[in-house]
Amino acid sequence: MPDLLACGVASARDGADDKDIQGHTRTCSPASVLQGYALVGIFILQNSPTTSQFLPPMPQTHAFLLFPGFSTLCLANAVEPLRAANTLADAHLYRRFLLSVDGSAVASSSGIEISVDGKLGDLGRCDALFLVSSYGYTDAASPAFNARLHRAARQARILGGLDTGAWLLAKAGLLNGYRATIHWQEMSRMEEEFPDVYCSMERYVIDRDRITAGGATTVLDLMLRLIRERNGDALALDVMRLFLYDAEHSAAAPQRGPIDAPFATRAPVVAKAVVIMENALEEPLAIPQIAAAVGCSQRHLERQFVAALGVAPHRYYRSLRLAAAKRLLQETAFPLAEIAVRLGFSSPSVFSRAFFRQFGTAPRDARRGDWRQFRD
Repeated sequence: MPDLLACGVASARDGADDKDIQGHTRTCSPASVLQGYALVGIFILQNSPTTSQFLPPMPQTHAFLLFPGFSTLCLANAVEPLRAANTLADAHLYRRFLLSVDGSAVASSSGIEISVDGKLGDLGRCDALFLVSSYGYTDAASPAFNARLHRAARQARILGGLDTGAWLLAKAGLLNGYRATIHWQEMSRMEEEFPDVYCSMERYVIDRDRITAGGATTVLDLMLRLIRERNGDALALDVMRLFLYDAEHSAAAPQRGPIDAPFATRAPVVAKAVVIMENALEEPLAIPQIAAAVGCSQRHLERQFVAALGVAPHRYYRSLRLAAAKRLLQETAFPLAEIAVRLGFSSPSVFSRAFFRQFGTAPRDARRGDWRQFRD
């Protein structure tokens, strides 16, 4: 056996043409040379990296199911990093397909119509299926849709919800027992309606075979994480640099962290106060309480608010509460009285007057409208 191996090595080294074989006939016959070649091949396979290590990975297939009113920013932050990874790696690492429930084009919240590659029922085996919705997402929920979604879910290794897509997954019972997140504006509703889902205010959540993200820039953070885990830090960094994105956030970072707007440097107490207001819509705090929490007098806070935002703190706070009330009017069936209580108004009549002053319409008329009226 060693002689055969040596013979094969010698023949491989010298080219092993007819002359070479004849030159070795004193020790090796042509048949033994061929046997030696076979042994050399076995030796190489056993002592070198496998062939698969030299081949590019199979492309991952990501499908994105779009719903009317989806955010174009959210979709772009999902598909563009995958496209960029392919370009920068000069390899077909990712494939993406856009779907709608019925296969027709879908209009975004900005009125931009996006053509799709097929309908939900066309979905074949894929690595991930992401539901992409933003406004008007409850309109899609129905027993028939839930049944379609369950069938499609069997084709996907991972299910995901971007922006308000998590609500649709939860409504179909596909998030029970999972940790998940959703856009911060919808978090209270998510917690109330789906007690079997462990809701989190993190930017995105990866829990076993479920992925959810709060929308917009949180989706970019998520995609960078997925690219890094599959293709390494160098490629993820190249994608970040391509998009001029220098401050990737971790999954555990809150969706609404410290405000980094230009005014925050000039008026840090205002930035801190705004965060406090955003987190206390249902049980409003008095302005003196907020001033004490940010470490200044009420008078100083009022001056800083007017200088930074052009409005008094109590008016700004009320506008936040009314905007939240408007969302509830358009996206839920909560009674007017319940919405008034939820947003800290003392009575439905007080709420209605404040709403009319802010938006120029009565709450009941706002309920008949929807998000589409302001998209142009």
